[in-house]
Amino acid sequence: DPNEDTEWNDVLRDFGILPPKEKPKDEIEEMITFFLFVLVKPYERMNLKELKEAEDDFDEADMKAVEMYRQQRLQEWKHLQRRQKYGELREISGEQYVKEVTNAPEDVWVIIHLYRSSIPMCLLVNQHLGLLARRFPEAKFVKAVVNSCIQNYHDRCLPTIFVYKTGQIKGRFIGVAECGGINLKVEELEWKLAEVGAIKTDLEENPKKDIMDMMTFSMQ
Repeated sequence: DPNEDTEWNDVLRDFGILPPKEKPKDEIEEMITFFLFVLVKPYERMNLKELKEAEDDFDEADMKAVEMYRQQRLQEWKHLQRRQKYGELREISGEQYVKEVTNAPEDVWVIIHLYRSSIPMCLLVNQHLGLLARRFPEAKFVKAVVNSCIQNYHDRCLPTIFVYKTGQIKGRFIGVAECGGINLKVEELEWKLAEVGAIKTDLEENPKKDIMDMMTFSMQ
């Protein structure tokens, strides 16, 4: 019997002929593991509704911990709701401008692109903003045909990007040059929006830095 506790089996185990004998589990260790898993901080496995129903079973120390955990879950829920609410480049009309942009929640950055579909640069900016909207769902990205918002807006001012926070314009990029040029890359637009605070980028430096340095050197 390979499971029998004999000297011969011990010799066979030493030579690797039999597998090592399994060590019996410590019952006390198992009880402690069970206690930690089942009894300690049960509120960490509860949703907000379950926390409310279980309040009567907690003492004062538990209630403080529960309240902290409730606030954490509430913030996570709000964050999830916002991610579900944004995350795309939405089309709005001029009539929706005040509601969607100026009167947006105070903690939300709003990036709006005024465009005309007949201008290729505007289409490029829309494409880049669509990618950034999915990458940064905490910010609100919208676009609007310029004539629905501003009558007789000159084409040389397009594309136009306004960045809002708390109903105020925090950044603006007007015209092809300010928006980054006809060869604009999405990383360059990401850097521009990050510079005014609208998004938090992982980029460590301006993607156009090398080009700008070369231009400066050539001018010198």
